[in-house]
Amino acid sequence: MIIKILEAINRHIEKIETVVLIIILSVMVILAFLQVVLRNLLDQGILWADILLRNLVLWVGFIGASLATREGKHINIDLLTRFLPGKWKVFSRIITNMFTALICVLLAEAGWTFVMDEKLYSTKIFADVPAWYFQIIIPIGFLMMAFRFVIISLQHITNLVTQKRVET
Repeated sequence: MIIKILEAINRHIEKIETVVLIIILSVMVILAFLQVVLRNLLDQGILWADILLRNLVLWVGFIGASLATREGKHINIDLLTRFLPGKWKVFSRIITNMFTALICVLLAEAGWTFVMDEKLYSTKIFADVPAWYFQIIIPIGFLMMAFRFVIISLQHITNLVTQKRVET
């Protein structure tokens, strides 16, 4: 039951991430195009555009990593897993995914500390725009990946339990 609720939440989050990703990529393409045109035709550019584009790349990276985790397309080193038989392979994946979720939570915590320090020291990226507005994606992105690794682990556990019931 809980897994169904988590999967539904995951699907809704995926839709939001996809929309945000499309918007950010559209803004990036338009802004980069404007920069090229303005620099080549008028020998001028938008002063803050390059900084904004760099910060939007950070958002695209974290949202993309979150979506890749959901689809199982994240970076994965599974040399040992290939040689394990049946259920041991599933156990290995559960342990690996839960450990990865823990690491993501720790990175989210470190990211949160970083963002709060940036807020405390009133770091600006351009004009009067606080840097932490753009850096907040760091802890959010790691938490989203952790959430997805937990869901993947729960799906493996559910499959393992369901398989046992069918076998006995």
